Amino acid sequence: MIRGVRGAITVKDNDEQEIISAAERLLKEAISSNDIAPNDVASIFISATDDIDAAFPARALRNLDGWTYVPVMCMQELSVPGSLQKCIRIMVHFNTEKTQKEIQHIYLEEAAGLRPDL
Repeated sequence: MIRGVRGAITVKDNDEQEIISAAERLLKEAISSNDIAPNDVASIFISATDDIDAAFPARALRNLDGWTYVPVMCMQELSVPGSLQKCIRIMVHFNTEKTQKEIQHIYLEEAAGLRPDL
């Protein structure tokens, strides 16, 4: 079964190092919370709001040992009036026996307000 793990984190500044560090923190948390191994991952989508353009957040994945060959794509999040700004979102598609209810979605910093139910 392929399941998706969602997550999001905000940054304070449109700064290359901050963007990559935040994306790496988010990815590590999603990976560890769901026991995800690189060979089980089909793909990872990473989006960022239009006020984040100093770096590709997907570069953070390349900082993780064993994740070199995992397909990853960056894209721009829709710019909806009133939506959370300076936000990086992830969607990890991976093979697992876990049920939907067992998946741990990760929301950090100001992004915690996006899904208080999770």
